[in-house]
Amino acid sequence: MKMSRYIIVGILFGITMYKTEAVSWFRIYEMFHFQSFHMYGLLLSAIALGIGVVQWIKWRHLKSIEGREITINDKDTSWKRYIFGGFIFGLGWALAGVCPGPMFVLLGSGYTVFIVFLLAAMTGTFAYGYWRDKLPH
Repeated sequence: MKMSRYIIVGILFGITMYKTEAVSWFRIYEMFHFQSFHMYGLLLSAIALGIGVVQWIKWRHLKSIEGREITINDKDTSWKRYIFGGFIFGLGWALAGVCPGPMFVLLGSGYTVFIVFLLAAMTGTFAYGYWRDKLPH
């Protein structure tokens, strides 16, 4: 029963991404060539909404489904790893034309070529998990 909540939220998120053209390769291409504000507007509104929701959770001391208070720890001040990780993520996004979330949306929309990208992303995730203890954090 609890899992159905996550499935419903995932389906609604996928529909929203598809309808707002956040999964459109053309929109992503426009963004990386600074030809349109569409994707930047989506990203900035998502960031603003995320900041607002996190602050609301902290202010109201909301509880999780299990009844425990949601605690959000402050980020550390080490910015180099975020720059490096963002560079790798952005490079993959620019080369593939898609980031991890939309891969599932596009696959569900019938674009079966994204199986290749999804397998590559899962391989990268597995490799990170395998060598995580040997990587600098």
